[in-house]
Amino acid sequence: MEHSEMIDLIQSHRSIRAYTEQEVSESAIETIVTSGRWAPSSHHVQAYSIIVVRDKDRKKQLAAYAGNQKYVETCPVFFVICADYYRLKYTSEKCGQPFEASELEQVIVGAVDAALVAENMLLAARSLGMGGVMIGGIRNNQEAVAKLLDLPEYTFPVMGLCVGYPAQQPEQKPRLPERAVVHYEKYDTSVMDEALASYDEITERYYQSRSEGKRQDKWSQQMANYFAKPNRPEVEVFIRKQGFLK
Repeated sequence: MEHSEMIDLIQSHRSIRAYTEQEVSESAIETIVTSGRWAPSSHHVQAYSIIVVRDKDRKKQLAAYAGNQKYVETCPVFFVICADYYRLKYTSEKCGQPFEASELEQVIVGAVDAALVAENMLLAARSLGMGGVMIGGIRNNQEAVAKLLDLPEYTFPVMGLCVGYPAQQPEQKPRLPERAVVHYEKYDTSVMDEALASYDEITERYYQSRSEGKRQDKWSQQMANYFAKPNRPEVEVFIRKQGFLK
């Protein structure tokens, strides 16, 4: 397999949830945000916005909304990356054109744009010696997040991103085997049983090691438990309220 400094950076990913007291400079924040802005975007619509949050009280409130994830409060800087069609509606109306962005396609485009921006931002932060973790829990209470951040119509928070200088270096969480997720020419279902059984053994050893034998999770059972019930059904309600899926 080929190697480069950037490839090594990408493949050394681990979520960082504990940070030193070192501040993240204005220059570093600008670099991270600018790197996010240069992410690819479908049809050049750039259907995203980035909210930079450093205020301690606001981070504390967002931490509560995100499921009491303490590191949202303790990280030096927290970013909320949103899907954003508000300015697209604004420019359409300014140009005297009807605006139509309610369909599922635009929800997908906005979410993908936001995800690409967030990944660019995390990689930029890591290249500067920092670490971070993506926060899907920002969608736990989108209504409250939107109110706190004054989000207008045709926007919704997709994810948060904690960034700071690492105060930990956790073991990498193992990924699914390549044969389970990479297919050549066409999708191959025949490898699934073997690949997932192998991965269950790997994840079981990982959790045993990380918890000193107190946890013995297997990935398959984790996923089965997770998908046994609806997750965040209120997200669709909020997205509809913001003008989508009508």
